[in-house]
Amino acid sequence: MINFAQTFIDALSLGSLYALAALGIGLLFGILRLINFAYGDLITLGAYALIIPSTEAVATLFIGNWPWFLVIAAVAVVVVVAALASDFLVFRHVRRADPSTLMIASFAVSFVIQNVILMFYGSRPKSVDLWSNLNYQLQMGEVRIPLLQIVTILATLVLMGGLTLLLKRTSLGIQMRAAAEDFRMARYLGVRGNLVIGLAFALSGVLAAVASLLLLSQVGTLSQTMGVPLMLFAFIATVVGGMGSLVGAATGGFAVAFASVFLQAYLPDELRPFRDSFVFGIVILMLLVRPSGLIPTKALVERV
Repeated sequence: MINFAQTFIDALSLGSLYALAALGIGLLFGILRLINFAYGDLITLGAYALIIPSTEAVATLFIGNWPWFLVIAAVAVVVVVAALASDFLVFRHVRRADPSTLMIASFAVSFVIQNVILMFYGSRPKSVDLWSNLNYQLQMGEVRIPLLQIVTILATLVLMGGLTLLLKRTSLGIQMRAAAEDFRMARYLGVRGNLVIGLAFALSGVLAAVASLLLLSQVGTLSQTMGVPLMLFAFIATVVGGMGSLVGAATGGFAVAFASVFLQAYLPDELRPFRDSFVFGIVILMLLVRPSGLIPTKALVERV
């Protein structure tokens, strides 16, 4: 029972990280039908924004002893500006293209961001000491919970709650939901397309910034591709949950994380190296049963 509780908390923490990234991907897909494979590089960029450009193996933080809320705000500004710049310079010019063209454009943006990072920081991985006090473990009976896991879960819940309130209780949120249902009809009804798309990119940037800080606090090492694995699992979570559905994206994030962590904990030792194969096998089986995902949007159901 103790092992199950420990595994459950680990899965909940990892699922929170996947859910954050999946929400960022789902926001853009819902409105633009854009599968943004550069999202992982925005997460990487947020982490690199914390340090002074250098090729040394041990990074020096820009932020010094800044309060945590200023750190989050500064990184969010950097990532949001980068996300809006990618829209203004690239995606705005191909919005009317088919989804495959948008996806290729996102790959191009991804390679540009990676090479900009290489130009300023080099290719050597860098050790970063960010919020090391979060590694403190709380003792609850016989279960030990790292403070970082609690922070990750709470941060995700707060952001999900804030995003829900924004989408359901504000004029801009209602416009975003309308655009996600039928973008062309929403524009005919007076929804300002550029504003809604810009807001979607900005919100996805904020989610990427928080995800980058949480990820860096966990791994403690920077590399120019550190956000790519997180983006890939988040994309899988978005597909599992239902493309274009934010509730589905978050649900898919937790589902993929729980499958991954519990398989790692309970598979026989000789099968654990093949954990991801089992996870993706479960994903394939699930999509064979529900091709539209766990919680598909109304628009997707109608198209299917």
